[in-house]
Amino acid sequence: MLTILLRGRAQLPFLLGLVLLSFGVQAQAPPLGIAPPGTEAVSQRAAKGARPIEINILTSYYEQTGDNAAVTGGRGTEALTDLNTTLYLNIPLDSVARVTANVGIDYYASASTDRIDDILSSPSHADSRKHADVGYYRRIGRNTWGVGGGFSTEYDYQSVNLVGSWSRAVADGSAQLFASGQVFFDQAGLNTKFLPIELRSEAKRFLPASGARRSYNFNLSYSQLLTRRFQVALAGEVAYQQGWLSTIFHRVYFRDNASEPNFGFNPLIPDSPTLPHVEHLPGERLKVPVSLRLAWFPTDRLVVRGFYRRYTDSWQMTANTLELEVPVKLGAFFTLYPLYRYHQQTAATYFAPFAQHSITDTYYTSDYDLSAFTAHKLGAGVRWSPLRGFARFHTPLGKGQTELKGLDLRYAHYRRSTGLTADVYTLDVSFVMP
Repeated sequence: MLTILLRGRAQLPFLLGLVLLSFGVQAQAPPLGIAPPGTEAVSQRAAKGARPIEINILTSYYEQTGDNAAVTGGRGTEALTDLNTTLYLNIPLDSVARVTANVGIDYYASASTDRIDDILSSPSHADSRKHADVGYYRRIGRNTWGVGGGFSTEYDYQSVNLVGSWSRAVADGSAQLFASGQVFFDQAGLNTKFLPIELRSEAKRFLPASGARRSYNFNLSYSQLLTRRFQVALAGEVAYQQGWLSTIFHRVYFRDNASEPNFGFNPLIPDSPTLPHVEHLPGERLKVPVSLRLAWFPTDRLVVRGFYRRYTDSWQMTANTLELEVPVKLGAFFTLYPLYRYHQQTAATYFAPFAQHSITDTYYTSDYDLSAFTAHKLGAGVRWSPLRGFARFHTPLGKGQTELKGLDLRYAHYRRSTGLTADVYTLDVSFVMP
């Protein structure tokens, strides 16, 4: 019941760690089918006959505060913490084929979902999420084909996904076309206990017939090396969702529901005008983001990476996102990379703040993830990757010595114009196993 991720988790169970890193409310997933970090280097070694396994362990800690929780109708604490660990594997089978896998678990505690009940530290206060994905990739000439699938599960939500991808590189490797398609089969829990406690006596009125959700994503991108020091990539995506897109523990309060019999003040929410309804949103949503990515290498020690995305959807939300990252090599093995991200979006048609909806509205939500806001993220990371690694040691699974290749540590601070703030700390440790 992680509220900040709920809107996107039908699309993004693949990489929760990257979601936390990007802080991208309503953000779209990166091109699907791309392998974990370091795949290119491993593929080069595999082509030479050596086939080491590359392992990345990504750990992140996320913490946020705010005062616009959807669980309490758009007003109330948004305090939340999340600790996530994900293991990425890239396993070359031979010079043309490889298998990838990632498995992970995250544990989160949320003060806002704790308000589903009237007892603090109730079972809804905390939950854990487990996820796993596998993929198989094979290169045939200049074409690379990939297939995969995975699942994600938590107490009140389950998701299964299938993905297929294709890419083609030009003969000299200066350009590549990439396409992927993915489908998610999700099921939200519809148990009466997931409803706000004051509405459970009217469960039949608020619970839908089915909590099923289907999401279909298609991504197309093209990257081109324009000069030896300048690369550009264009990408577009179409994402279509169908089914139960609302959240049954999100309350919505109205300014004018006097016609509702036996509705009065809600003792759980101070100064609330009436008892709430459950959030109600359309059963379909079409999302269309397009993006441009640039990479410039002015010197051998400096890289300038820029990113712009324009997002629109059928709920009349639009968004613009700008990102800038400037990795600087401080020595043979150290890289410092400051980063900045700006995000601006308009509100969805169906959003209104606390007690601003009319009871005559067909659809309604007070989830501030769907509100108009601007956001800034500022942070920095440091990467340490010695040529011969940090250390070598034996493991029961490998025939030779496993090598600790690199460490990547990052911190970022996020702030919305609505008052929500967040901090995220991440550590990425990479290994190579013969």
